[in-house]
Amino acid sequence: MAFNTLNYAWFFGCVFLVSWLLVRLRLMRLLFLLVASYFFYGNFAWYYLPLILASSSVDYWLGNRIAACEDPKRRKRWLIVTVIVNLGMLGFFKYWDFGLDTVAAAAQSFGWTPSLPYLRLMLPIGISFFTFESMSYVIDVYRGTTKPCDSYWKYLLFVAFFPHLVSGPIVRPRDLIPQFERAPVFDEVEGSRALFLICVGLFKKVVISDYLSVNLVDRVFNNPIDYSALETLAGIYGYAVQIYCDFSGYTDIAIGCAALLGVTFPINFNSPYKAMNLQDFWNRWHISLSSWLRDYLFLPLGGSIGSTARTVRNFIILMLLGGLWHGAAWHFVFWGLLHGVGLAATFVYWMWLQERGIRRRRRKLSPLRRVAGVLVTFHYVCLCWVFFRADSFAKAWAVLKRLTTLTLYHPNLHPWVLAALAVGLITHYTPDDWFERARAEFSSLPGWAQGVLLFCVAVLLREAATSQAVPFVYFQF
Repeated sequence: MAFNTLNYAWFFGCVFLVSWLLVRLRLMRLLFLLVASYFFYGNFAWYYLPLILASSSVDYWLGNRIAACEDPKRRKRWLIVTVIVNLGMLGFFKYWDFGLDTVAAAAQSFGWTPSLPYLRLMLPIGISFFTFESMSYVIDVYRGTTKPCDSYWKYLLFVAFFPHLVSGPIVRPRDLIPQFERAPVFDEVEGSRALFLICVGLFKKVVISDYLSVNLVDRVFNNPIDYSALETLAGIYGYAVQIYCDFSGYTDIAIGCAALLGVTFPINFNSPYKAMNLQDFWNRWHISLSSWLRDYLFLPLGGSIGSTARTVRNFIILMLLGGLWHGAAWHFVFWGLLHGVGLAATFVYWMWLQERGIRRRRRKLSPLRRVAGVLVTFHYVCLCWVFFRADSFAKAWAVLKRLTTLTLYHPNLHPWVLAALAVGLITHYTPDDWFERARAEFSSLPGWAQGVLLFCVAVLLREAATSQAVPFVYFQF
């Protein structure tokens, strides 16, 4: 029951209606949202419902044990148990077969073909997201930055709340749990703004992302030998637009749906392709994951405190693990390595400037240098996306090799494909206040006018949609 299906529209309509009817009955509303969230998750794979329930229950118990314990050594032991349980569960489902594949490949290089205990399990939907959220609760309780949750049901809902369950954003417990403790008040203006955001998210997903995926990107990356250098370059740009519109579209819908239920989610994307360097990019792309990795991995490693060599090491470790989080394959690890090296190079460059007394002030950069920074960063990110999207190193090198042919024939670049690509890029680079202005204008319209516009968007989505709903890219993680 993905966000871009009619089944989800019916499901959310029912949840919206009942949840507001129960707004005065706080516990009943909370339990209803919990049941609805488990129903939503079970619609993908009902047999993994015990997994998310068990994971949440264990972390709730461990968090309370840590909060009630005053012995620092015992508190630390409980924390270690939390990390082992969460990462062990993630490793079992996501990395067991990957590890065996690596062992098998190494053994075969020595002429040995071992018989290994492969599991071939289907990856539980959203496991990378809900394990990080649940683990962060226990870590925050241990650090003293979050109070232990006083309700088991409230904690289960924090982990399983359906708008962010499958693909985020990764919401911190201190930001979400308190919102379940108070009765929301419906605001018509905020409701209109939420509907506008949902429509924008669906437009990104259905009209731009899915169209580029089906008609350009998948074809180029599946059979790069059949396409010219120009078509291949368009395919790479197309994937950059596709993955942004797909993931940010999901986030827009998630934030909008949560807002209609009286819950506020943090922003997860901020025009990432406007970034002038890689650090700026990661401050704008998948912000909830970037900040999670910063707070729970990069800073505990030492962050940027200490020698330059240590900071470079920390950046590379951070992004190697970030790449591995995205997928159990070496091309994801290499994608992370490229970003880690890029972040480290950016840091070293800034240190070089400081040693020479050169102050780096963005407002003093000339327009030409700003544009150059954006272009260089965008193309480096696109290079990295090749290894992220390709099924293997061989496919990635084949795509890059096609660029070296410098061929310009382009029979596969249909005008509608170019139009989708252009719309995706142009709207991304428009000033941020244009979007907020459009959103404010929509919310200020009378109800009937909003209804007409929403109906027109629904018709457009119906006409643009593929015969079958295309899964969201981040469902695989």
